[in-house]
Amino acid sequence: MEQSLSNQARQIALQALEGQTRYDGTPFIGHADGVAGIVTGEIGLPDECAAAVYLHEAGRFGSKPDLTAFPQDVRLMVDGLDKISTVKPKDTQLEAENYKKLIVQYCTDPRVSVIKIADRLEVMRHLEMFPKMSRDQKLMETLMLYMPLAHQLGLYKINSELGDIYFRHAEPEQYRAITNKLRATEKDRERLMQEFIEPLKKKLSDAGIHYKLKVRTKSAWSIWRKMQVQKVPFEGVYDVFAIRFIIDCEPDPQLEKELCWRVFSYVTEEYESDTRRLRDWITTPRPSGYESLHITVKNTRGNYLEVQIRTVRMDDIAENGPAAHWSYKGIKQETSTANWLQSVRDALVNPLSAKPEDLPAPPDKEIFVFTPTGELRMLKAGSSVLDFAFSIHSGLGARCSGGRINGKAVKINEKLNTGDTVEILTSKNQRPNRDWLGWVVTSKARSKIKLELDADERKRSSEGREILERRLRNWKLEFTDIQQAEYMKAHGFKSVMPFMAAIADGSVDVNDIKAFILDKAAAPREDIQAPVHKETQMPFSNSGEQILVLSAKDVKGLDYRMAACCNPVFGDDVFGFVTRSAGIKIHRMSCPNAARLMDRYPYRIQRVVWQESATAGSFLATLQVTAEPEHSVLSAIMDVVGQFRASIRSFNVAENPRAGTYEITMRILVPSNLELDKVISQISALRQVNRVKRQ
Repeated sequence: MEQSLSNQARQIALQALEGQTRYDGTPFIGHADGVAGIVTGEIGLPDECAAAVYLHEAGRFGSKPDLTAFPQDVRLMVDGLDKISTVKPKDTQLEAENYKKLIVQYCTDPRVSVIKIADRLEVMRHLEMFPKMSRDQKLMETLMLYMPLAHQLGLYKINSELGDIYFRHAEPEQYRAITNKLRATEKDRERLMQEFIEPLKKKLSDAGIHYKLKVRTKSAWSIWRKMQVQKVPFEGVYDVFAIRFIIDCEPDPQLEKELCWRVFSYVTEEYESDTRRLRDWITTPRPSGYESLHITVKNTRGNYLEVQIRTVRMDDIAENGPAAHWSYKGIKQETSTANWLQSVRDALVNPLSAKPEDLPAPPDKEIFVFTPTGELRMLKAGSSVLDFAFSIHSGLGARCSGGRINGKAVKINEKLNTGDTVEILTSKNQRPNRDWLGWVVTSKARSKIKLELDADERKRSSEGREILERRLRNWKLEFTDIQQAEYMKAHGFKSVMPFMAAIADGSVDVNDIKAFILDKAAAPREDIQAPVHKETQMPFSNSGEQILVLSAKDVKGLDYRMAACCNPVFGDDVFGFVTRSAGIKIHRMSCPNAARLMDRYPYRIQRVVWQESATAGSFLATLQVTAEPEHSVLSAIMDVVGQFRASIRSFNVAENPRAGTYEITMRILVPSNLELDKVISQISALRQVNRVKRQ
C-alpha cells in the first residue's frame, strides 16, 4: 500500500531530526507531529499541508531535504515556511503590519499563513517548557502578530485559544478571577438557556425545524479586553455568553437563509428585541466567510441575551475558519473562496482599505521598540528616548544624556517609532530637570522624574516629621490624623510632604501645632457625638437566592472569617466556601485556591456581597515589595503607609544578593481595597521601588 505524502515526509523528518530535543527533553519530532495534527485534524487542511510541515521541520537543524519526489504545491509551501522562519521579530526592526505583509509576500500558497498560525498554537500550548526570556518574547509576538493574523484569516477558535493562553501567562491573577467567575455563573447560564427555549419548542417543532441549542461563552481574554475597552467590571460585559441555534438542513443557500430568518421571527415574536444590535451576516457575509444572524433580546426576567442563528455548515466555518473548506485545486474555480482569499490579502497588505468591523484591533495606543540585545519593549505612543530609558530602569533614566536610534545618535527628547532599536547613553553628572517633564508621556517616567526633583523636599519632610514626633513625645500629646488634616487645610497644605517640610524649614512653628491640639482638647465634650453603627440582624439577604451579606465591622464573627490564603479586603470580589468545622471562609475571586474549590465542591460555594461602608472595620493585607538596596527606602515605605488610613503590623526585610535587591514583606491593616490601592500606588511610585505585589 502506497504511503501518504505526510507519512513519506514524516520519515524524512524523523531521520533529519534524530537526536534533536525540545527544551523539556522530548524528541523534536513531537513539535512537527503537533503542528501537523492541528493543520489536518483541527483546521481541516489536506494531507499535502501536513507533508509541508514535516519537510520544513526536517531542514531546521541542517541541510535542506530533497523535495523532488513531492508535488509542486508542497515544495512551494515548504519554501514559504522556510523563508518566514528566517525572519524573527526579536532580531529585526519590523513592526507588526510589516511582519504580516512579509508573511503574505512569502505565501505564494495561501495555506502557508494558516500553517504558520498552527505552528505558533502548538508552541503556545507548551509555553511552560521555554525559558522566561523566550517565553516573554513569544507572548508579545503572539499578541502583536499571530492573534491579529488568525483573526483576519477567520481562525476565530484558534485566535480565542491563543488569547486565553496569552492572558493566563501575562495576567495570571486577572485570568483566575475571570475564569472563576465564569465557573461560578455556569449554572445560571444553563438555567437561562432552558427558560429561553421553553416557549419556543412547540413553534419550532410544528414548523419541522431540526436544531441544536448550545451556550457559547466568551473566552476569558475576550471578556478582559471588553472590560478594558468599555471600562466596566465583569458584570458590566453585555454579551458574556450567547444562546446559539444551529439548524440542521441541506447546504442549500436559499433554504439556509429561509430557515434562519424563520427562527429569527419566532424568537422576536416571543421576546422583545433590540434592533440596534441586529447583525445580519447572512445576507452579506463577512469577508472571512462568516455567516450568522445575531440579535439581542430581553427575557421575562429582564435579562438581555444575545442570540445567534446559523446552520450546521455556517457553524463549521465559524468554528474552524474558511481554511477548513479549502480544496486547493478548487481555489481558482470557486468564486466565493477566491473572493475571500483576495479580501484577506487586501486587508493584510493595506489594512486601511478594509472595513473597520472586519479587521482585528491590535494595540494602537502603544509602540514596540527593541533594545540592542533584541528585547521587545512596549511604550505609549509618542514616547521619547527618556521614556524608553525609564522603562528599563529608573537609575538609567535619571542618568540618560542621549541615545542611538537604529545606530544614529539622537537627543534625549527624540520621539520613537515602532520597530526602532534604541541604545541609551548615560553620564554620571546628568541629573533630571523640570524640562524633562515636557519630553515624556509615560506615567512611570513622569513619576520617577518628579521623585528625583522632589528628593530635597522628601529629605526635609523626613526631618520635619522627626522634629514634630520628638516634640509631641516630650509634650505627651497626640496629633491625630483628623486634627492634622484639619490643621493642614486651615494653613493651605494639600499634602503631608510639604507640610512636614515646612516644619523643618521653620515656616510652621511646632508651638502653633501644640496650641491647636490644646484648643481642641478644651472643646466642650457635648459637641462630640459618638458614631452610630447600624447592626446587622441577618447574615443572609431576603431574596430568593442565598447571598451571604458581610458585615465589615465584624469580620471575626462566628458566621464567617477571612481566608488566610488570600486575605480578602473590603471591596474585593469575593465568594464564600462552607467548611466542615470553621463556618464560612471568605476567599478572593483571584485566590489561587478558588478554581480548585469551585471545581471540586460547587455545592459548598456561597455567593457573597459586602454590606456596610469601608470605615466599619479593618482588614489584614500582605504586600511583597522588591526595591533597590538603599536604607532610605525602608523609611520611605513607612512614610507612605503613614499618609493613609493604614497601619503596619509586621515588616520583614531580606537581601537578595543574586538580584541585588531588598525583598520586603509587610502586613498592614486597611479599611478597604480602595485604601490598599492608594498605598500600593504610592509605594510603586517611590524611586527605589521596582515592584509591589499583593499576596
